[in-house]
Amino acid sequence: MTRRAVIDIGTNSVKLLVADLDQGAIRPVLECSEQTRLGRGFYTDHRLRAEPIAHTARVVAGFARRAHEGGASLIRLLATSAARDARNAEELLAAIRQASGLEVEIISGEQEAEWAFRGAVLGQHLDAQPVLILDVGGGSTEFILGAGATLWFRQSFALGVVRLLERIRPAEPPSPDDLERCLESINRFLQTDVAPNLQPALAAHHQAGIVQLVGTGGSASILGAMELRLSQFDRDRIEGSMLDLARVRWHLDHLWSLPIEERRKIPGLPPERADVILTGVAIYAGVMRQFKLDHLRISTRGMRYAALADVEGRAWKPVRPT
Repeated sequence: MTRRAVIDIGTNSVKLLVADLDQGAIRPVLECSEQTRLGRGFYTDHRLRAEPIAHTARVVAGFARRAHEGGASLIRLLATSAARDARNAEELLAAIRQASGLEVEIISGEQEAEWAFRGAVLGQHLDAQPVLILDVGGGSTEFILGAGATLWFRQSFALGVVRLLERIRPAEPPSPDDLERCLESINRFLQTDVAPNLQPALAAHHQAGIVQLVGTGGSASILGAMELRLSQFDRDRIEGSMLDLARVRWHLDHLWSLPIEERRKIPGLPPERADVILTGVAIYAGVMRQFKLDHLRISTRGMRYAALADVEGRAWKPVRPT
């Protein structure tokens, strides 16, 4: 048995997973997340800002210490969409190196998509059923179609909760016109960028069975927690929970009808995510409508789980206190 840690540096938040890896089984012992909004102001010129860089580096260093204190012997740091697209990504890498002594691995959209699939299907008991994994992140969304251990389609698209929120810039409180503009933007992107690539794969493999939509990532877990009205994160209850399109649309309309202070009081919704949940739920609703998917199944696992199981990866480093 080996205890390992993965730190995921995303566009919206930094996440830590410490888990025991025992003959292929992953047993989480510590999970935490902190919003640093690395992608704040990023999409005007594709340059990371100094304050989010500094904040992210501090959080990464703190999470590395927690991994060491939690008994992890090996660690790897992964960065995704914002770091992948940034013109000044080296500034982020240098800040994290100085704060923690650790090197960051910027992964491709294709690698992120594959790991999202491998992690999301863990423990879902989906067998050979065709599955469309939807991993909605801060700067990108990964669409992965497969069954069992076979992937038929995987692609990362420039559609994310922070990216979309900064483009739409809804009023506070948001108006019905703001919601309409958001949905129109999502639908246009799905029709022009996603559907031409994904629809042929869906059509080719639909005869293998009804395609099950599985959502992973922060927005999906929060949607499941809101549906269950949880006062705190409960993996056992959220994992595998289901929402139909009508319930997703109800949450969407409800969220967009409230000012942010009221959204922060919703059970299951972390207060610091009361802004980005607007676009997160809108993306799920848009995808379900565009591709005629009636139900959304929630997975609380994803990229970090698959990365942790990648024992042959060269990026693993000994955990040392900083």
